[in-house]
Amino acid sequence: MAGLLMALYDSGKTIFTIADAARITRLSPALASSLLYKAAKRGLVSRLKRGLFVIVPPELGSSTQYFGNPYLVARHLVGSAPYFISHGSAMELHRMVTQPQFVIFVSSTKRLPKQTLHGTEFRFVYLKSDHFFGTMKHWVTKEQAVEVSDLERTILDGLRQPEYCGGITEVAKGLWMRRADIRPPKLVEYATRFKSGAVTRRLGYLLELLGVGSEVELNSLRKSLTATYVPLDPILPREGPHLAKWRLQINVSPEELQAVRST
Repeated sequence: MAGLLMALYDSGKTIFTIADAARITRLSPALASSLLYKAAKRGLVSRLKRGLFVIVPPELGSSTQYFGNPYLVARHLVGSAPYFISHGSAMELHRMVTQPQFVIFVSSTKRLPKQTLHGTEFRFVYLKSDHFFGTMKHWVTKEQAVEVSDLERTILDGLRQPEYCGGITEVAKGLWMRRADIRPPKLVEYATRFKSGAVTRRLGYLLELLGVGSEVELNSLRKSLTATYVPLDPILPREGPHLAKWRLQINVSPEELQAVRST
């Protein structure tokens, strides 16, 4: 067991499978499984789910309920498929929220069911391959990183699926909190790549309302609008005035959105 832990630490791998243990120790899968079962009882490792384990840091003693970093766990749950931490979870990593997030959102080109491990829910958002762009590395430890949507992509995902970010007001708050670092031209470029009228409308409206975008960017977004109206926040009832400039039904008051400036 000491040799296995040393090899895992040397490779910067704190979350591992039975197959990893069998490969390193050169034991059969059955013997590797038995070894890990005994190690878990001693508090050396903690079982996340069937076949998946995490090393318990020595300073925690014989804890058997250690969960590890949830973003690293998410990376392992996806496996070899392309992925990135997204939506509300990306907003938390980018310091775009003021409240803790209790669900880990992961976008992937692989369809995966949601899972709950040690009380933490992992929700996977299916993504078409041509919508896989706008990612960056985020180092969650000194040795290990995960893929996460960049600032602009995080905003666009929030406008596309506000239900995974707490609603349009939370997306507006995140946009305002990181306004000094967000690049409006990149937002427009990403919106164009999405080819989503709803995203374009919501982005243009928020940029104008919060005074973040220039007239050049706003005009670029307006050019692609059709006559159809969509709700500003799709998770709220379709009520409120219609705004012709952005072809939006304003079901969240401008005053509520502008209040995020005091965040």
